[in-house]
Amino acid sequence: MAKDYILEKRKLVIGGVAAAIVLIYMIRLFALQISTDDYKKNADSNAFLNKIQYPSRGAIYDRNGKLLVFNQPAYDITVVPKEIENLDTLDLCGSLKISRAQFLKFMSDMQDRRRNPGYSRYTNQPFMSQLSAEECGVFQEKLFKFRGFYIQRRTIRQYSYNAAAHALGDIGEVTMKDIETDDYYIRGDYIGKLGVERSYETELRGEKGIEILLRDAHGRIQGRYMDGKYDRPSVPGKNLKLGMDIDLQMLGERLLKNKIGSIVAIEPETGDILCLVSSPNYDPHLMIGRQRGKNHLMLQRDNQKPLLNRALMGVYPPGSTFKTAQALTFLQEGIVDPHATSFPCSRGFHYGRLTVGCHPHGAPLSLIPAISTSCNSYFCWGLFRMFGDRKYGSSQNAITVWKDHMVSQGFGYKLGVDLPGEKRGLIPNAQFYDKAYRGRWNGLTVISISIGQGEILSTPLQIANLGATIANRGYFMTPHIVKEVEHGKLDSLFSSPRYTSIDKKYYEDVVEGMRASATGGTCRTLSLMVPGLESCGKTGTAQNRGHDHSVFMGFAPMKNPKIAIAVYVENGGWGATYGVPIGALIMDQYMNGKLSPENEVRAEEISNKVILYGDEER
Repeated sequence: MAKDYILEKRKLVIGGVAAAIVLIYMIRLFALQISTDDYKKNADSNAFLNKIQYPSRGAIYDRNGKLLVFNQPAYDITVVPKEIENLDTLDLCGSLKISRAQFLKFMSDMQDRRRNPGYSRYTNQPFMSQLSAEECGVFQEKLFKFRGFYIQRRTIRQYSYNAAAHALGDIGEVTMKDIETDDYYIRGDYIGKLGVERSYETELRGEKGIEILLRDAHGRIQGRYMDGKYDRPSVPGKNLKLGMDIDLQMLGERLLKNKIGSIVAIEPETGDILCLVSSPNYDPHLMIGRQRGKNHLMLQRDNQKPLLNRALMGVYPPGSTFKTAQALTFLQEGIVDPHATSFPCSRGFHYGRLTVGCHPHGAPLSLIPAISTSCNSYFCWGLFRMFGDRKYGSSQNAITVWKDHMVSQGFGYKLGVDLPGEKRGLIPNAQFYDKAYRGRWNGLTVISISIGQGEILSTPLQIANLGATIANRGYFMTPHIVKEVEHGKLDSLFSSPRYTSIDKKYYEDVVEGMRASATGGTCRTLSLMVPGLESCGKTGTAQNRGHDHSVFMGFAPMKNPKIAIAVYVENGGWGATYGVPIGALIMDQYMNGKLSPENEVRAEEISNKVILYGDEER
């Protein structure tokens, strides 16, 4: 009997198709079970409930061991959507004191994979966060009625003082960017948003733990898997000790009440920031709990910008405090001799039709009395002579040398403080002026930079750092807010001295000029308010559209200095009006542990003074 070749071919085709189907299934099963862990995850999510154990966040102390930031218990509500059965929505909403519309929005946001890419019906999802013990109590009693809902114990921050909000910062819920950047975080986690909380997030946050719970086929919790053999405990975050003195900080905030400005104090030897005041400030307690977003928006809309950390982000003309940096540059470059070089001053600097005004004082002056009296003319002549000196070949070359000296003294670039948001200020260079004046400029064109005006911009932190650099006679430690990390080390940047391009010997002349200013010059209030301290200072009166800013920079004592200070009060008038007395009070508090009775009265008077700021003035 002949073979049926057509039937034979059909058998082969059908067999081949069947084999191909089997092969495809095998490949798919291999991909699901071996190549990827999706299948395993789905299986595990049915059998196990991985409950995250959140670590307690590290506490924050001041330099004297006073507790500034600590933790208090809070509770999150989570839900496993697959487990929800016969939910009485009205009863749930009543227990949590939310509306049905809020409930629906929470559920919708949870299931939105753009907002919550880690969404799974089988795993715990955040529903509500930061409930207090009282808020959670009613829900706890009824929890058995709400199948699929769980209570997750967490902690939130609490503050011992209503102070230092800009320095301490706060924590808030992570954004999508945070989650994408660091796989430590999932939706509903908290992260440092500002200040120390942000800069030292990895040290403060600790490490999460996990508790593995076993579920039956109906999703009911049966207990811990293998008696907790594979559980992992959380590791608490590290505690931080700041260089800040909280009493000094509170005094600074009190003195700047109803004013806009900043106070920065630094320990010259270490670079520790003793206080970092920005005014107006805000109560750090506003950034706690579920009202954080609402309060943050309120502060954001305030036209006086209380969220702006002016100590680091405020860029201002340094005014006459900058004359000390000029003096050091002129001495290093041989432009002036501290004793032999004198310049005239007849109510200002006059050259042709150009005049830069000055207040009345004796003249001509050499360097030390020029610093003491804050003579504008002296420093204008010095800059004019430097930019016209033939040894540089051109004004462009001269300003390059000048700029390099200023940068070495901490201006024009970020110092590298361990807080977010620091601004760099501005020290103009040759290219800047070539563009502005099409290459046709000289010392007279830019003469205002000699007295810290014109294009010069700096932060209060940079001005305080200049004081610390002069106090150290030629070097500074990078300013930093954190003094110690528990069981850890600070970045080596904060323990390495940074030397300027100015020889140490030239600092003594500038120190002598600042001391003369405190004993009989523009800073003489220092010696009246803190007698016997041997303080040194330099005033600044920075012009701003007709409303002068009051500026002070100084340090104490003259030998073996312990504190360097910058005070900046917007629209405060002469440097001696607010800057010097506030600086004196900060010195007194820090050096003596408390204010003298006379200075306590002065502090109260300054605190009660109000400076009005119109929209056009701000």
